[in-house]
Formats: sequence, C-alpha cells, structure tokens
Amino acid sequence: MSDDALAPVCAEDYLELAQRRLAPDVAAYLFGGAEAELAARRNREALDATTLLPRFVRDTPFTPPSGPILFGRRHASPLLLAPIAHQRLFHPDGEAASVLAALAQGVTPIVSSLASTPWPQLRQLAEEEPLWFQIYWQGDRAATARLIDRAAQLRPEAWMITLDAPIGGLRWRLWRSGFRLPPQAVPANLDPQVPTQRTHELAALLALAPTRDDLAWLRDRVRQPLLAKGVVHEADAQALARLGYDGLVVSNHGGRTFDAAPASLARLAPLAQAVGKRMTILFDGGVRRGSDVAKALALGASAVLVGRPYVAALALGKR
Repeated sequence: MSDDALAPVCAEDYLELAQRRLAPDVAAYLFGGAEAELAARRNREALDATTLLPRFVRDTPFTPPSGPILFGRRHASPLLLAPIAHQRLFHPDGEAASVLAALAQGVTPIVSSLASTPWPQLRQLAEEEPLWFQIYWQGDRAATARLIDRAAQLRPEAWMITLDAPIGGLRWRLWRSGFRLPPQAVPANLDPQVPTQRTHELAALLALAPTRDDLAWLRDRVRQPLLAKGVVHEADAQALARLGYDGLVVSNHGGRTFDAAPASLARLAPLAQAVGKRMTILFDGGVRRGSDVAKALALGASAVLVGRPYVAALALGKR
C-alpha cells in the first residue's frame, strides 16, 4: 500500500509519513537530535516507561472536561504549540497555517523568534485571539530589546525565553545531510546584525548566553507573564522564582542541543516540588499521545507543549 493510501490515525502516523515524504535534509532538521540522539530517545523512553494506575471501584460522576487556567485565562486544552523555527521549510504557509489551525482548536500557539512568517501577518490572522512569544537571547541586551520591541506587535499574552540553546547543538544527522536553510525559510523578523553563532571560540560562545543579571533585566523589561524554557535543575528553577519569573517549561529542547541531558519527564516532579505553587510548570519533550499528557499533568505540569507532531502534520499538508 502506498503512503498516499494511508490515513493517519495518531501522531505517530504523521511522524512516520513525514519522515518518508520530506526531503532527507529537511527530515534531518525536523527529526534529528544532538550527537547520537540519546536525549531525544530518553524523552520517549521515559514516557513509555511511566504508567498510569487505574481505579475502578469508586464513583466517577461525569463532569465536562476543562482546560487549565494559565495566568488568569482558562484554556480549552492542556496543549500548547511549541515554538518551532523556520516552518516554511515544511509548508509554503508556514507559521500562518500552524497559528490558524491551533486557534481553530482552542490551542494557544507560541510564536518563535525564528519564525519564517512576518509577525504582523500572524497577528492579523489571529485577530484578537491570544498568542504567546518565545525569545531567543540575541547576544546582548540591546539586540534583545529590539527583538522584544518588534515582537510586541504580536501583543503576546505571555513571553517565554529559551535558556537551553544559546548555541546550536552538535547535530550530526543534520550535518551529514548537507542541510542549508533555503531563502523562503530564513527568519523573517530578526535584526540582521544578530551573531550567526558559527564561532568556535569558547569566550565568544559563552558571551551568547544570558547571565543571571541579564535574566533579571529581562524580567524587568517584560511586563506580561514571563516563563523560562529548558530548565531541568532545581537550583535554576529556584533562582528563576527568586527573579520573579512566572513559569517554567521543563524541557531538554527535544534532545536537539545537549545529548547528555536527562529526559524531560525525569525532571518534571523534582522541579514542580522545588518551586511549589510559586511558578506555573509546563512540560515539553516527546509528547505523542493523550496518555503522555496525563502522565505529565500527574507529575506536576499544568499544560504540555507539542512540537514535532504538528510540524509533521503541517508538512503532509504541503501543496
């Protein structure tokens, strides 16, 4: 039976079909991880190894399901769309298609700093529906401030800085593929003076990451709810709580940056316990099924981010 005759019935089907249909280098970009891809594998293994203990002998009156309340707003679903860069790699409409599809389902999209669609277009498509925005630190405060000022046209309901990818990971599969970002997928909104991150000098690499003082400055600069993504250590979570951050995304960046990182799920309960009710905890890392969502919620998350599956579905809708 050909791929075209297969009707996807679950997220794994979309992922499998996209692996087959995408150009090899684009598939390497979407599905590849850092180095031997152990961290990406750990994410899925941890979810598979975690079980849910059913209860049957109890009264369970039906109540209509409701989504979580995040920063004062009730969400229709515990799902959010993770910020994925360069989405016009996968479909000519890129982020515009993702935003429209998410909002049609009551799911909040998180727009990436590296979006390949202009932010004003996304705001216009979303009309008055809420969007969140993901910040990549731009190497210094001045460049990051310019990014924030431009992103303000999205009118984000919440902001999220990614901490675990100040530089790109050692993505062997991607390098072997010969991948080059095509013109239609380059970031459409960034300052052209932003560092390319291609240096290999240690001092220059370290300078690309925000310091604790930079994170305090960002907290003062952004007045809406502010989360930090890529946190896996209790001390980091507690430090961010002291700085006044509103939430965390427990994540190892999908295994794309640091291959020795633990599975995101393994760090979820410890971080939730470390900050208690001081911060909203979100989870990211290998979510494919409704039972994965239930496991993350049971271990302390208020909501989860979904990444590769929706981009795989976007790619399969390519005209």
